[in-house]
This record gives sequence, structure tokens and C-alpha cells, in this order.
Amino acid sequence: MIKIGEFNELTVARKGAPGYFLDAETGNTTDDILLPFGSCLEGELEEGQKVRVFIYRDSQDRLISTMKEPLAKVGDVALLKVKDNTKIGSFVDFGLERDLLVPLKERKYNLEEGKEYLFYVYVDKTNRLAATPDVDEYLEIAEDYKIGDEVQGRIVELYKSENLAVAVEDKYKGILLKNEYFMDVNVGDTLKLKVKKIYEDGTLGLTPRITGKEERDKLQEDILKYLKEHDSFMPYNDSSSPDEIREVFHESKNYFKRALGGLMKKGLIKQDDEGTRLIR
Repeated sequence: MIKIGEFNELTVARKGAPGYFLDAETGNTTDDILLPFGSCLEGELEEGQKVRVFIYRDSQDRLISTMKEPLAKVGDVALLKVKDNTKIGSFVDFGLERDLLVPLKERKYNLEEGKEYLFYVYVDKTNRLAATPDVDEYLEIAEDYKIGDEVQGRIVELYKSENLAVAVEDKYKGILLKNEYFMDVNVGDTLKLKVKKIYEDGTLGLTPRITGKEERDKLQEDILKYLKEHDSFMPYNDSSSPDEIREVFHESKNYFKRALGGLMKKGLIKQDDEGTRLIR
């Protein structure tokens, strides 16, 4: 039985003008599958020879084969680049002559042309290859990480709760909770993260935070820089709302208040009802 989206071992039935025809093992020669000369990487083939080929469909919806290695096979989660957005969905490059369709119903969010995202490859109900960016359930559970490990994470989904589903090293299941990040992010973005917790099911709990002292020092530097660039004044102080702090400094109000306190102890700033001022 022919497996679409996978490598199959087939027998060369005959040679034709466009390439070699491979026996589809249906007993009907009209079902034989074309291996174009341009997709044959082994030179001259002989009738009866066994060949390993990847099976997919061409632009006319016919089964076609290639010896070329695709960027992804059925069941894979792979990083693929978006080439085009159309009325029926998006097309992504998976390394072969024909691009892979991401059906419109699978697009939960905007896919930017030229940007890479993780996709899961599957065979749809019409027996065609397709892809979906909904990969969270197909990510693997990591076994070799420990708390404190530094990792790269790619955002794969933004939940309604504002927690983020993250693919660690584009492979393992991770989560970044809402209270752990204070920057604007989009699906497909990559972040440098640390493992903060390992849940019972093996999911990696992540944080972008550096060590407490390093983070405090950086935030203090950011506050001083902001003041210097705005005539030594900012309309933010201990009484500012968490949303304001998050929007401007990408931090929690708690960390912001600690940073202000440290700068005041150093005699570098002072606060009043209007905001915070740099002491010259």
C-alpha cells in the first residue's frame, strides 16, 4: 500500500519520456507513479530495480515520487517558511517542487510571508498532504533538562489566558505563564529562556528572567536611560499602574518598585506625586 507523505520502496516498471514509472502494486499500470528524471538522484535505473522514493501529489493532484529529501514527512513537526497566503490558505516550503498547503481552517493566527513557523504535517480527509501550525499536542516531553538550564523557545500558541505554549529547541513541550513575561510577543517568535519548573507531566515551565540581581541592575539602567532621554523626568512612580509599567519597561510593578527603591537609596532619583525625577 502506498503511503503518501512518506518514503516507500517501489519497483521500476518502465521508462517513459518524462521519467521512470514505478509500480503502484495495484495490478493496473495506469496507477503507476511517475519519478521525473529531475527527481531521480541515482542516474540510470533498470526495469525491476527497487528504489526508495517519497510520495506526494503534483499540481494536477496525481501521485508523484522523488528521491529528494523533503524538509518534513507525515507525522513530523518541522520549522518551515511561509511562501504565500491565498484565499484557500497558506503555502509553505517543505523542500520539494510543490509547496505544502496550510488550509485556511488551520490558520488560527496570521502567518507572515517569509517567516518561519513550526508545522505538523498530516494527510487530510481527501488523502492530500497538508500542514497545521497547531503543534502543541505533537511536541515531545523532554527528559534531560533540569531547573536552571538555559534554552531557546519558540512561541507556538497564545492561549486566552495569555499563557504561552512554547516549543523548547523546536521539539519539546514548554509553557510560559502570563506573570513570567512582560514584553509583546507573537507566535513564531524565539526567546532565550530558563527552565524554572518541571511539571508532573514533563512540561517545562519557563521564564525569560535572568537572576534577581542581574534583572534589578538592568531595570535600574533602563530607568536611568529613560530619564536621561526625557529631560530627567518620567510620569511613573510607585503609584503607577501595572499596565503602564509593563507597557513602558516590560516588567512587573513589583520589580519596578524595587528598582526605584534601589535608585533612591543611591541618591540618583526622587519621587513625587507627578512621577520620578533624576537628581543631577
